[in-house]
Amino acid sequence: MNSPTRFLLPKTIHTLKLSDLLRLLVTHGRIDKTLAEKLHKDRKLDSSNLHPIIIVAEQKWADLQAPSQTLTVECLSRFVAEKAEVPYLQIDPLKLDFSAAAQIVSQAYAERLRIMPVTVKDGVATIATADPFHQEWLHDLERMLKLRIQVVMVNPLDLQRYLPEVYQLSAAIQSANAAKAGQIVGVQNFEQLIELGKDRQLDANEQHVVNIVDWLFKYAFEQRASDIHLEPRRNLGLMRFRIDGVLHQVYQLPSNIMNAITSRIKLLGRMDMVEKRRPQDGRIKTVSNDGNEIELRLSTMPTAFGEKLVMRIFKPELLVQDFQLLGFSKRQSETWSQWTRQPNGIILVTGPTGSGKTTTLYTTLKQLATSEVNVCSVEDPIEMIEPAFNQMQVTQNIGLGFAEGIRTLMRQDPDIIMVGEIRDQETADMAIQAALTGHLVLSTLHTNDAPSAVTRLLDLGIPAYLIHSSLLGIMAQRLVRTLCPHCKTESEISDEEWASVTRPFKAKKPASIMKAVGCQACRQTGYRGRTGIYEMLTLTPALRKLITPETDLLELRQAATQAGMQPLMLNGAEKIAAGQTTVEELLKVAPPIEVD
Repeated sequence: MNSPTRFLLPKTIHTLKLSDLLRLLVTHGRIDKTLAEKLHKDRKLDSSNLHPIIIVAEQKWADLQAPSQTLTVECLSRFVAEKAEVPYLQIDPLKLDFSAAAQIVSQAYAERLRIMPVTVKDGVATIATADPFHQEWLHDLERMLKLRIQVVMVNPLDLQRYLPEVYQLSAAIQSANAAKAGQIVGVQNFEQLIELGKDRQLDANEQHVVNIVDWLFKYAFEQRASDIHLEPRRNLGLMRFRIDGVLHQVYQLPSNIMNAITSRIKLLGRMDMVEKRRPQDGRIKTVSNDGNEIELRLSTMPTAFGEKLVMRIFKPELLVQDFQLLGFSKRQSETWSQWTRQPNGIILVTGPTGSGKTTTLYTTLKQLATSEVNVCSVEDPIEMIEPAFNQMQVTQNIGLGFAEGIRTLMRQDPDIIMVGEIRDQETADMAIQAALTGHLVLSTLHTNDAPSAVTRLLDLGIPAYLIHSSLLGIMAQRLVRTLCPHCKTESEISDEEWASVTRPFKAKKPASIMKAVGCQACRQTGYRGRTGIYEMLTLTPALRKLITPETDLLELRQAATQAGMQPLMLNGAEKIAAGQTTVEELLKVAPPIEVD
């Protein structure tokens, strides 16, 4: 093996070899010399073109400086970057500027040198490499491009994966743009500019459009997106992903390409591609790279600049998890189980849109839908196709609303009925009647907290005595982002902060809490994933007495709290004390505790 002194220089013309990497690791006390010599000997005649970092990572050696950690590809890549004095970059595919980056060098040139253009900004081109000691191409490229080049080190597996994708997506976008498709004639864009001879539309089935749509779905699934937004603007289209409840801009596309993408997705969702003036709904069922089925619910809306398309992503595996994985405490899980084991009555789940009500109800129905019972639902729209129970969709244009749907289900010999939402008196009446005639009914309402659901039913015109007879329990819920396990750190909490989420209750302040920091794994947000917080109101005989036509909501809330109902804020405070979320996140989603 050669002398390792050359590795002290940030820029050399040498290519990193396995012997060089092994010597570096031994010199810096990361691996045992005997292991290094054995691997070098075994691989001496190996003609494979594997990167040295990948070869070493395959051995799964423990890091001698941190025996509990393994020398992974990521760990070794950071080590090499440090020794080469080159910044390390963990690639975020949603932040790659595909079109601009691919213009710097040709794909053949990039593949030959194993480099990947990442961004071009303010006269500086950032180029990634997995071999930071080999930079003889640098000066020639700077002279040719008339740009200053910043070299960064990347994981060789990431380079191998994203290098062809940068060029493939860029080529697809350029090919689509080259078609010079104009805006669709009609009301698709209120600022329509008609150019004679330039109104040919992109074919939604053209291969480059198919490639862009495939890329869109692939990255949405990988990035844990819950929704994909395609939003037309005056001269371009925005592509955004909702991740952990927050929208992130992913890409900007020319308007004609955005139109073609929308048309392609509408085609996949069996929607009317020609109709662009009316809102439409559709759905797509597909399979992710890991083989799991994923369902997308599509919704289009005409806007001033074209059709806006939103796709909500549903993963069936979310419905088979234990309730405690949804954020239920052991006590809450037992209470919910007690409610849903009742032979008849109505259970209400309340909360705003996006608070996890659908996941809670579908998970419940999936567990209740055994071979001994008939489970039916009426929804608008059907959120996710689930073969374990019978689903019916509301269709208003033929007179099939929620009330008519429940009336139909009552003649289908059901045991358990799920009503998507109670919006009016007729639906509420039918749901209550179903509960009174021996069926278990689950439904949703849009109220701020659990006690407010009682006054909402009264406002809808349901008599108090029917609420007494039928209502089993009400659960209000919200979703809070959970702290990223990779970067959260311990922090103090002031008396004022703790009081902001627990006042007027006297909850014991924790010695410390965890706070959000931000890292690559959580996209610098400090949060990764979400969990539920819940407020569960069981209708006891004492509480039923308070339900009258003139029910005092504040009095009902206080009586419910005294009877053991834990407000949303207090349930969230428990999760703060457990290090799962933060005060800021809880204050953002939970309603304040109202008292006299």
